[in-house]
Amino acid sequence: MNFELSEEQKMMVDAVRRFVDKDSPVTRFRQMRTTDVGYEPKVWKTMADNGWLAVAFPEAHGGYGGSFVDTSLILEQFGRGLVPEPYIASVVLAGGLLSRLGNDMQIEKFLAPMLEGRTTLAFAYAEKQSRYDATDCETTATKSGSGYTIRGEKVWVLNGHAADAIVVAARTSGGSRDADGLSLFVVDGDAPGLQRTRVHGMDGHSTALLRLDGVEVGADRLLGKEGKASEAVEWALDRGAAAAVAEAQGQLASLFTMTVDYLKQRKQFGRAIGSFQALQHRASDMFAEVELCKGMMILSAIRVDSADANERRAAISAAKVQLQQGGWYVQENSIQLFGGIAITDEQDVGLYFKRIRVLQALFGDADWHLGRYASLPGFDGAAR
Repeated sequence: MNFELSEEQKMMVDAVRRFVDKDSPVTRFRQMRTTDVGYEPKVWKTMADNGWLAVAFPEAHGGYGGSFVDTSLILEQFGRGLVPEPYIASVVLAGGLLSRLGNDMQIEKFLAPMLEGRTTLAFAYAEKQSRYDATDCETTATKSGSGYTIRGEKVWVLNGHAADAIVVAARTSGGSRDADGLSLFVVDGDAPGLQRTRVHGMDGHSTALLRLDGVEVGADRLLGKEGKASEAVEWALDRGAAAAVAEAQGQLASLFTMTVDYLKQRKQFGRAIGSFQALQHRASDMFAEVELCKGMMILSAIRVDSADANERRAAISAAKVQLQQGGWYVQENSIQLFGGIAITDEQDVGLYFKRIRVLQALFGDADWHLGRYASLPGFDGAAR
């Protein structure tokens, strides 16, 4: 498989890298942690003007017809600087669902403003009892008049505290955990009956708890066919998992670079500690794990839109497991080699460590993805 980037992709990566280095280093992330929203609308607009929000959407929807590999390459660079803007929530999750299921009116009304950087979006699917099973949905949408009334609660909604519109998963029929009966609706961020509670994460990012207490939406807010959204939801969450791997890859690469630089500068017994062979071996192993994560990131990005759903599931679950296991090796060795200063808030290493821990658990942790991989057809034969 050819992992070589095209000339256009190399130019795009260089442009995003320059933006991160100049306009969104880690110092900006530190500043954003204490603001009301957690990111800057003007920076979001800059991203749109540079084409980074629309790069992977079809031209018919206002995009540039790129691929998910392009999206992953952008996220990898964002990860280097801990860029706080809600790219995964708006572009990958809600934007992806709108592009896949939305009709012309819905794309014009909700997707187009986001691609232009005028709004942000969110996707509310998780509930307190659901863990990583998105079909475990107790939020209901009952028909009322010409529309629906939505009742229920959603947890850990990325960008749910600030999004202008939220794609909400709700059950229109069937029982909890039934694949059939799951529907998606677009709810305005200021809809009557919608309560949003901001939650500060350990990584400095914000999510939201949502309570939908009789939120009324018209039939024009239904995305796709009623009761047939479970396949699209799984597809969107797999894209979210691949995006999490991409962002974390940028952070792992930064952790490795920071650690090697420290080994070259920190002196003990009159010598740079990086001159000790034992630490050189450890740095070599860290490099290997970073490169393995990079390969799995590219493979999962290539397979994310595969026509074979099991091929997609296998690549993404394998990438998430590598992020957990190989990523943890890089994380724990960075902390150990830096020593006690690494766990202070003043040291950037700790910020990267905490963000990667969140990304490792988002859209399925390693145990969940190992279980899914083992359940795929052909696993028994491949294991022998």
